[in-house]
Amino acid sequence: MAKRTPAAKTSPKPAASAPAGDAERTLHLTLLRSMLLQRRFEERCAEAYAIGRIGGFCHLYIGQEAVSTGTLSHLRPDDYMITTYRDHGQALARGITPRAVMAELFGRIDGCAGGKGGSMHMFDKATGFLGGHGIVGGHLPIATGVGFAIKYRGGDQVICCFFGEAAVNNGAFHEALNMAALWKLPVLFIIENNRYGMGTSVERASAINDIYERAASYSMHRAMVDGQDVLAVRSAIEEAVGRARTDQSPTLLEMRTYRFMGHSMSDAASGTYRSKAELDEYLKRDPIALLRAHMEARGTLTEQVMQDMDTEIKAIVQDAWDFAEASPEPPLEALMEHVYVDTTSDTGNTAGAWS
Repeated sequence: MAKRTPAAKTSPKPAASAPAGDAERTLHLTLLRSMLLQRRFEERCAEAYAIGRIGGFCHLYIGQEAVSTGTLSHLRPDDYMITTYRDHGQALARGITPRAVMAELFGRIDGCAGGKGGSMHMFDKATGFLGGHGIVGGHLPIATGVGFAIKYRGGDQVICCFFGEAAVNNGAFHEALNMAALWKLPVLFIIENNRYGMGTSVERASAINDIYERAASYSMHRAMVDGQDVLAVRSAIEEAVGRARTDQSPTLLEMRTYRFMGHSMSDAASGTYRSKAELDEYLKRDPIALLRAHMEARGTLTEQVMQDMDTEIKAIVQDAWDFAEASPEPPLEALMEHVYVDTTSDTGNTAGAWS
């Protein structure tokens, strides 16, 4: 079976006849800042894990920032999203504060899930972030259920569901897509195809390499997107969101991306399942570098602006670290909180819904 090669290295330079406007510059700076925040945050997470500040598992998002940024930049505050365990970058892109994310990683009470979720289980009701989920593919039926709830209530929100390419081989994937297509639910299914399910390449696990074509089984709108190009991601998401809002049709988008780090912190960046040469080839299409080159060609970004942004973001991440260090651990009595909900009282106790 043919091996997938990196997406074509087309020049990011725009046509010289199309000068950038203020609105475009503002948008691109916002996208760049979001991706850079995720990158610097994850770099510090790697450091925190290495010295024992973060326990359990830790899956970094480095290299995939264009997918989260381009996708979530099109969602409204009242929309929803749900994701898999590689969720730090998406949490930041959705608007959960760096302090709340870092405190959650440190297992502290000021974390977005009260310190109980950790790396794989971010959650924030206020931003419509319906959780990172550790069971591969287990959250896809939940996304379909949220889509049904939106339609049942007569709203025009959308639910965006992120998952890796390895999840498409689970039965839950097919059941969720079939129901979403059958009932016309406003669900955006986003495959973050970073080529490897842990250490198994997509070619060894999938009967077809163009995974997005699986949606043809359900007559669902589908497309393959360059997941390293944040502007390409935004364009594809804009179309899918518009379709979901107007006629509640679901969409499956395969974002072809690449993780520059290992599957988790226990996995080397390169080794037995991928070569250093392959990693180096994909590093040439760093999503941050691509947008930066695009903006420099348009005359909307200078080296000084980039340096100032980087300095500011590093300070924000350091502040998040300091905040997490100072945040207390959950008290012993918190063990039994957010476990049961009283469904017998008239008040409708909603314990467990963090805001």
